[in-house]
Amino acid sequence: MKYATLSLTQERSDRHPMHRFLAETDGYGAARLLGSTLGDGIHTALFHVDGWPPDPYGERLCGVPSVQEYALSTQSDGTFSVYVREELDEHDRGITGAFRRAGLVIVLPVVYRPNGEITVTLVGPTTTLQTAIEAIPAEIAVDLRDIGGYDARRIENRRDLTARQAEAVTAAVECGYYEEPREGSVADVAEAIGCAPGTAAEHLRRAERTAMRTYAATTPS
Repeated sequence: MKYATLSLTQERSDRHPMHRFLAETDGYGAARLLGSTLGDGIHTALFHVDGWPPDPYGERLCGVPSVQEYALSTQSDGTFSVYVREELDEHDRGITGAFRRAGLVIVLPVVYRPNGEITVTLVGPTTTLQTAIEAIPAEIAVDLRDIGGYDARRIENRRDLTARQAEAVTAAVECGYYEEPREGSVADVAEAIGCAPGTAAEHLRRAERTAMRTYAATTPS
């Protein structure tokens, strides 16, 4: 049994309106799909949104024609949850169709990132994973981020990064911060995620600490 972590990127015009909202509105980070059901083309889902305030998000959601029902629930940490029922459009059906197959498990959460990426982890036999990946619509860019033998500890521990730490690490990789010789700086990371260099450095330190603890916990002694 294998797992694969994918990063999916759609053209801006093909993204869900709420995914575009995250990317284009200050104050909002990633949205995580925590659970969902799909029947007769209607998707019922629960999301956790790392951002504030919730009212502009709800106002935008109200204007999405495919949405049939929604409710927001604020959290004490300055984030909020979203319950929503909506009819899937053609592009969303293309993604869900690729992943709705016997023998394949989607490991939640599925993460919708402000940079336009959708991160999803799949578990199943190798041939099933290959078939699912090949079935992703051609207009969606697919980046295979990680693959290997299924290890629940490894996958679960990856969630220990906060949304901002994950953004910082992604930006650091993309700007060459971890290259040898180093091609990017903390200042580049800070600019990419919209914060002060000191804050970016702290995000990276905490993410690296978590990564080392995860490595130690999942590597046989």
